[in-house]
Amino acid sequence: MKRVVILGRGASGKSTLARRLGNITGLPVIELDKIFWQAGLIATPRERWVLVQEKIVAEDQWIIDGDLGHYDAVEVRLQAADTIILLDFSLPRCALRAIRRSRERPDFWFWLIAYRYQSLPILREAISKYAQKAAFHVFRDPRAMDRFVADVSISSQ
Repeated sequence: MKRVVILGRGASGKSTLARRLGNITGLPVIELDKIFWQAGLIATPRERWVLVQEKIVAEDQWIIDGDLGHYDAVEVRLQAADTIILLDFSLPRCALRAIRRSRERPDFWFWLIAYRYQSLPILREAISKYAQKAAFHVFRDPRAMDRFVADVSISSQ
């Protein structure tokens, strides 16, 4: 596990998981939201976003967290990943986390609500197309994710 992509619905805990795994493994953590969104929450144009990601994934080791929905060019990082983690937590869990953390724009809420039926099928297809050799982990509840983190911790010692 040297090149990890973490995907999932908004407010599912992608960044928190990335930091936890980074602390355990020593791998550098890259949070895509901090790179992708320009001032005023303006999306990076796709052509430039592909180039930015190509530079990131050229490194030997990383944990990249982020799921940018229809703005994304996820295939770039999927092709480079050896491990993919998908947080498929429930809408109520993620909505509650989103409410607690900050005010969100209406398009965020639409994406959050429609995620399982719009974004997730596209992601699954991209994973099967671009990341056939990567280890693929899907977590539908935090306890399963915590067991995975504990296993990683044990194997890293």
